[in-house]
Amino acid sequence: MILDKIQKENDIKKIDPKDYKQLAEEIRSFLIEKISENGGHLGSNLGTVELTMALHLVLDLPEDKIIWDVGHQSYTHKLLTGRRDGFDTLRKFGGMSGFPKRKESQCDAFDTGHSSTSISAGLGLVKARDIQHKDYKVVSVIGDGSLTGGMAYEALNNASRMGSNFIIVLNDNNMSIAENIGGISNYLNGIRTNQKYLELKDSIYYGLKDGSKKSQKVVRSIQNVKNSIKQLVIPGMFFEDMGITYLGPVDGHDIRALKKVLNEAESVKNAVLVHVITQKGKGYEPARKHPSRFHGAEPFDIETGIPKKQKELATYTDVFATVINKLAEKDDRIVAITAAMPDGTGLKRFSIKYPSRFFDVGIAEEHAVTFAAGLAAGGLKPIVAIYSSFLQRAYDQIIHDVCIQNLPVVFAIDRAGLVGSDGETHQGIFDLSYLSSIPNMHIMAPKNKWELSDMLKFAFDFDGPIAVRYPRGVACDSMKEQRAPIEYGKAELLKTGKDIALFAVGSMVQTAFFVDELLQKEGIDATIVNARFVKPIDTDMIDALLKDHRMIVTMEENVLCGGFGEHVLSYVQEQDAGVKVLPVALPDSYVEHGNVDLLKKEVGIDAETIVDTVKTAWDQRKNEG
Repeated sequence: MILDKIQKENDIKKIDPKDYKQLAEEIRSFLIEKISENGGHLGSNLGTVELTMALHLVLDLPEDKIIWDVGHQSYTHKLLTGRRDGFDTLRKFGGMSGFPKRKESQCDAFDTGHSSTSISAGLGLVKARDIQHKDYKVVSVIGDGSLTGGMAYEALNNASRMGSNFIIVLNDNNMSIAENIGGISNYLNGIRTNQKYLELKDSIYYGLKDGSKKSQKVVRSIQNVKNSIKQLVIPGMFFEDMGITYLGPVDGHDIRALKKVLNEAESVKNAVLVHVITQKGKGYEPARKHPSRFHGAEPFDIETGIPKKQKELATYTDVFATVINKLAEKDDRIVAITAAMPDGTGLKRFSIKYPSRFFDVGIAEEHAVTFAAGLAAGGLKPIVAIYSSFLQRAYDQIIHDVCIQNLPVVFAIDRAGLVGSDGETHQGIFDLSYLSSIPNMHIMAPKNKWELSDMLKFAFDFDGPIAVRYPRGVACDSMKEQRAPIEYGKAELLKTGKDIALFAVGSMVQTAFFVDELLQKEGIDATIVNARFVKPIDTDMIDALLKDHRMIVTMEENVLCGGFGEHVLSYVQEQDAGVKVLPVALPDSYVEHGNVDLLKKEVGIDAETIVDTVKTAWDQRKNEG
């Protein structure tokens, strides 16, 4: 196999050009095989095989830098930098990350995971290079989807003033910015990047620019004529108008053409955008036909593309999807907003049934929130459905545009808590902390699927900002009989005990019952309380617990700092009741990728570890008298 010759970075340069096609096929076969076993991002990686090969052929790693926007498409890059063995542990605890990681390889220039960041990061590396008088190349690879994020345009605006080489590769696999005009575009690209042409252009421009009114008028005339011609024949005029040289479009699966245009880009003395047309899922028909399914794929059967583990039970996302459609049927003021995740957030059915009331704003969480605020100010009932780790990108808008005005916007926060295989950038473990710090914000977390339904109904009747946060995966269907009506700011008493109180939030309520079973064997009798509201906390319930219990154990799938436990602890300390509060939460650190159950044990929020922690604290409490 040709792939066997790739043991480390730059080994691809030893491959005979006639073998490039075979190497690309072998890479695709390898990725399909490994991702079918372990899961991962398949479609985006299959689409960027030749592009990645071309970048590695043109650049010298790790001296030169590649920044992959989001990083979903970095698997071929990992293969070409000697990490083939790592694919056996891809996205597993302690194994190779599914995203670029600086701690994993010197060839990973920047950690990524969220969208639209690569151009900003690349600009920073370019400036660091220039200030230190170094000469390495910097390439930021960004997809057309990521260009829907406003941060990318902020960076492009800044890039236009660089005055130094910076290569931006636009990987366009869906929304073609312009039609490929073939020979004319290629001809102009060659002329405009030809070194003699560039030197001649500079000499004319700077020779005329002597400060006189006459010479300035000539310069402006030349620029106007040049730009008028560009408008007719160059498809990337949008970028050119920003001051960024545009090259392309180029076939993203033609390595020879890619090498040529990348070499041309290196000669440009400012920011240059290379427009590359690729096909998502190339080389594997199921991924090509179903890009959404193979964006983040679970293990699947290679022959059919069907997931090995068939989904049987309803997820929290499914429950949300069903409830929001029923509510919208009864109230035509309900509108739904998502940021490029209609499938992931469960709004796909809503978009089909109520197309005029559904808004996918692209990868633009800030805009999504302020847009929702405007909808609310106009008399509608907006729900913003965004993953927990992505919602944090709109923190300012939540404060400034929603909460200051106390507008009735409902936030459906999916993937709250540990999400597993995507790791640090995707764990939804900060939302309780950052939302509870905001005045006028209200936060709920359901213990099971029926409570999620009840909370969504409550949220739409509520006159103010309110968030419902729920985890990824199968919805809890236990505790069905325990379904007291939702009351503002009130917790739910589920079981009465005499020693300690387990005061749990959302997904941790079910864990509290497991903890209670184990504590009973240790002779410790526990009360179990479902917090329901993280903000405001139920101080009446806490006061009642302080009378009859010697210790309150708070349980949440959120970081300790600023979370539910700290708020309860603060209140109890104010009461000076002499009752110990033991917060059980995630450590104030970033949690890496891995199986969720394994991660819970690793960070100490699984039932067995909680019991050990509680027993130690309880024994200490008894010894204190």
